[in-house]
Formats: sequence, C-alpha cells, structure tokens
Amino acid sequence: MNYTLLMYETTEDFAKRTDPIHKEAYVASWAHYVTALRDSGIVVSSAGLQSPGTGATLSRKGGELLVQDGPSVETKEQIGGLIIIDVPDLDTALEWAARCPGSSVDVRPNLQPITR
Repeated sequence: MNYTLLMYETTEDFAKRTDPIHKEAYVASWAHYVTALRDSGIVVSSAGLQSPGTGATLSRKGGELLVQDGPSVETKEQIGGLIIIDVPDLDTALEWAARCPGSSVDVRPNLQPITR
C-alpha cells in the first residue's frame, strides 16, 4: 500500500537550508534519511519543496479565482517535502516517519487510482 509522508518544517528549519553555519548539518541529516529510504527499496516518489514564500495559493471564493503569493496563512510549520512509500501497513509507514529529521510528519494512506 502506498503512503505519503508529508514533512513539515518550521521557519527556522527552512532558514537552515541556506544558513552557512547550519546548512551542512541540515543537508546531512536529510541525506542520511533519504538514502536509508531509497536503499530500502520502498520509495515510489519524492520531492523536496522550496520555502513557502516562493509559491502561491490558488483558491475559489464566490466563483472567483484568487491567487495569493507565498503561504496562504501564517503557521508555525509548512510542508517542506513529501515522500511516497510502498509499505505493507500503517505501522511500517509510521516507523519510517519516526526516523525523519523534520519537525513533524503527516502520514496518510494514498487513495487508489480511479479506474473506468
């Protein structure tokens, strides 16, 4: 079964990505985790995301399409990346999520594709 791990990071975590003092340790912690996932053979797909300020949020209100730059709301944590894994059950997905160096991880089973 496929599960998506949504990795959340704080504003401080995003800053470590480019901070000359913290960047090396930050990258090393993620490299170790991602390598372990890939070596296990369970990764279906993955993507790290740039900081929330680089994107936009699209929403519909009253039939009107609205675009807002950056994060849609100020929160303590934002999605920093995602990894889709193929594991037998939720317990196994949670074991992998527990190894993540990020602030928190949302673990969700993927819906089965719609077939016609």
